[in-house]
Amino acid sequence: MEREEPRDLTWLASSHSGGNGNCVEVADGVRGVVPVRDSKSPETVIVVSAAAWRTFTAHLTH
Repeated sequence: MEREEPRDLTWLASSHSGGNGNCVEVADGVRGVVPVRDSKSPETVIVVSAAAWRTFTAHLTH
């Protein structure tokens, strides 16, 4: 599997972030994982499993 570079990914921020450049962003389309970064520090990316991300976001909506 070819490694994706952060600059080559499409990063998405929540519509609730207000577009102020101060938010958490996620990248979509990487099989089995979810890359996550802070918009203030885009060079630092953490990668979590898709299953862990689903569990995390499920707890946010309750």
